[in-house]
Amino acid sequence: MFNRENLFGNRREAPPGQTQPGQAPRQPSRQTQPRYADDPRQGYPEKPRGGQRMRLQPCKCPQEWVFSNVCGVSTQDVGGQGGEETYLLMNDRYVVTARSHPQIQRGQIGMNDFQRTWMQVALTDTVEAEVFDPFRQGGQAYLGNMDVEIGYATRTAPPNVPPFDQDQLAEHLINTLQNQIFAPGQTFGLDARVAKLKLQVKTVELVDLSRMEQAGEQQTHPQARGILTPQTTINFFKDAKSPIQLKGSNKRPAANAVIRPDFKFESLGIGGLDKEFSDIFRRAFASRIFPPGLADKLGIQHVRGILLYGPPGTGKTLIARQIGKMLNAREPKVINGPEVLNKYVGQSEENVRKLFADAEKEQKEKGDESGLHIIIFDELDAVCKQRGSGAGGGTGVGDSVVNQLLSKLDGVEQLNNLLLIGMTNRKDMIDEALLRSGRLEVHMEISLPDEPGRQQILKIHTTKMAENGKLASDVDLAELARRTRNFSGAEISGLVKSASSFALQRHIKGGTVAALSDDINEMQIHMQDFVSALQEVKPLFGVNDEALEVATRKGIIHFGPQIDKIIKYGGDYVRQVRSGDTELLSVLLHGPSKSGLTAMAAHIAQKSEFPFIKLVRPVDMAGMNEIQKIQHLSKIFTDAYKSPSNLLVLDDIDLMLDWVPVGPRFSSAVLAALKGFMNNPPPKDRPLLIFATCSKRTVLQQLELEFDAEIAVPYLRSAQELGAVMQHSGQFDDDGIRKALSDIQQTTGSSEINVGIKQILTLIETAQRDEDPVARFVDGMCDVVNRNRAFVS
Repeated sequence: MFNRENLFGNRREAPPGQTQPGQAPRQPSRQTQPRYADDPRQGYPEKPRGGQRMRLQPCKCPQEWVFSNVCGVSTQDVGGQGGEETYLLMNDRYVVTARSHPQIQRGQIGMNDFQRTWMQVALTDTVEAEVFDPFRQGGQAYLGNMDVEIGYATRTAPPNVPPFDQDQLAEHLINTLQNQIFAPGQTFGLDARVAKLKLQVKTVELVDLSRMEQAGEQQTHPQARGILTPQTTINFFKDAKSPIQLKGSNKRPAANAVIRPDFKFESLGIGGLDKEFSDIFRRAFASRIFPPGLADKLGIQHVRGILLYGPPGTGKTLIARQIGKMLNAREPKVINGPEVLNKYVGQSEENVRKLFADAEKEQKEKGDESGLHIIIFDELDAVCKQRGSGAGGGTGVGDSVVNQLLSKLDGVEQLNNLLLIGMTNRKDMIDEALLRSGRLEVHMEISLPDEPGRQQILKIHTTKMAENGKLASDVDLAELARRTRNFSGAEISGLVKSASSFALQRHIKGGTVAALSDDINEMQIHMQDFVSALQEVKPLFGVNDEALEVATRKGIIHFGPQIDKIIKYGGDYVRQVRSGDTELLSVLLHGPSKSGLTAMAAHIAQKSEFPFIKLVRPVDMAGMNEIQKIQHLSKIFTDAYKSPSNLLVLDDIDLMLDWVPVGPRFSSAVLAALKGFMNNPPPKDRPLLIFATCSKRTVLQQLELEFDAEIAVPYLRSAQELGAVMQHSGQFDDDGIRKALSDIQQTTGSSEINVGIKQILTLIETAQRDEDPVARFVDGMCDVVNRNRAFVS
């Protein structure tokens, strides 16, 4: 039966007015704690005589004080009688508790090995010491909480040592070292009778003793030091390299904690993924840091698998790479999917078993006391494709590898000390059995960063430039974040590299390739360098600016009120989708051929400023069969679900269906797929707006391809509208415009034009090559007007 008396031993009561070796003066009761009106030093070691800065020579401390965390000094250097203690500040950084001892000579200070290691001093060095006042840093001079890493002080574990009870161990530590000052990074020893222990402070939380109920901020800075009191809560965390065993506590975190107590998210250097990382922590790690006793009462089953999926370059591998920094010592196993495969029969399955061997061995040896084993599996889709798909070739190796992985993750013998993190950008290819609860049950999408996330990523990549004075003051990271819509983290990194290359180019001597100018040390990266880089680095997912600019290169001519009306209606639909009230909206722009349908749809798309805009044209699918077209459209719609707001422009949708009026003929498979894609609701918070253009509206009615809204784009109808277009072109003067309109009306016998804007602009460009532009334009317009009339009739 575990007995604290047997483990820590009975403490002899010291005579009145004296203290035991290794024990600090007792803390006064809470009722007598110093208040604001009292002397805050009441009940603590008195300030010794002298108080001047001294130079002391380290020496070995008395043997009986090795595990008392007290330094020995001479009464001639530091005053004090009857075992009185004082605080000394060593080398302006470390604070120790000192007590006079007759063995210590003047000019010396007795320090144990723990203290010398902590302060990085040798017996041949000298240290500067002065009296330290713990209350000069303010009222928060006491320890509210202290996280301590614990292990054996000896190289080998003592035999037959029972697991330590954390509550009793904390009580023994406080009774032994009460009133001493502790700081993060400090190492000290503790004699637990059955074993000598080595402890290291990881974090401290400072509080005002008169306001103990108000928790302070957890700190890891070496100068965030405080006094140990009976009210201090001590949390023990097992040293991963030590075989020491601690009993589970109902009120303290797990001793073999997965997360380092001094871990801070800011140190990871991951930008734009705060929410995703906190969700991963909540789902996979939160249950493991709670007290084991509480977890047993709740019947919590720990998560054994996480799947990170999303577009390339969004930070999936970066998250996995940085997870090792937050772990408590044990490094994760990192493996790429193709590395599992082997040319020898059965070797691929053996490679999978080797990944789990260490976790299985420790689970059998230590049971619930086993530490967490993390396996990071990159490019998971390389080896975990759907079984029966023939992905492993004729040998069936792919299916066998999947079966082996399934049995190890959640087979007959369950492993509770395991966490598998898989990463892929093709979630649809992974076998369904691997995605169920109990295996890779947490599916976390790592999508493209939003504007605050992009600014955070830019700040991370430019921090070193700013620290070294290489980032000019005119660089506006907020503006860059706004202009890098749909950039992934990797693409933002490439943008910074490209901007750096432009800055470096300015400092290469003219006429040379590698000779640097003399002012190379004055190099700075300016905002213009980033603007130039934006022309070079284009996002894989996002706005296809080049295609949209080609479609609107001649601009939008407001020749009549109907144009303003079309743009207004299109803007209304954009705002409707942006507001989040409508998740999916399809709009058809229809009208006669060459009426500017594509330009109008592209213009509305550009004005929307959605992060994802894609112009889909029939020419992009030229030469594809039906299956390839469906796959192409499927990828486009899948990509359109990756941004907070998405817009697709389906240009000449009737041509995508292979519509031919002779017959008539069309692709029923592509039509069925397109109907399914257009009616399929997008994921939550991923609204989609679809603009489609078609010059044959009756065809779509026959095919029963329906839209939520329609906008008619008409021909130019009147001579007044034609005159507005001619004036906007700048190719004709007022007399020429009046003559052209008069001649057209006389020749055609009507003031109605009914010609598409695209045809008119083409005729204007053609007329400029003629000796008489007005006459050539009139002849061309009359021919087009008469042809259109004949076609209608």
